[in-house]
Amino acid sequence: MAVSVQPEASLLGDDFVEAAERALAAGQPGQVTDAELERVLTAAVRLYAAKAETDKPPAQPITPSAVSPTDIVVTVSDLIRAAGLNLWDVSMWFNRKKS
Repeated sequence: MAVSVQPEASLLGDDFVEAAERALAAGQPGQVTDAELERVLTAAVRLYAAKAETDKPPAQPITPSAVSPTDIVVTVSDLIRAAGLNLWDVSMWFNRKKS
């Protein structure tokens, strides 16, 4: 069954993004709870992976100018640990050919 995407879909992340930006600007990342962050990040990772496996993958997963290399490495390292992977596991996927 096909799922229709409503025009409002482009606004789905706005509330979270605004809350995250406020928390970061205030120097208070705890304003967004760990549970909220986990829920959003889990959904985003699952959706990105699903899109990446289609014949029209997304161009890129992030806006490079909006994050630092440290932001990326900290997040990716924690994702790898949370999934129980190691760098050898990751290396098998890193150089795989994209469709």
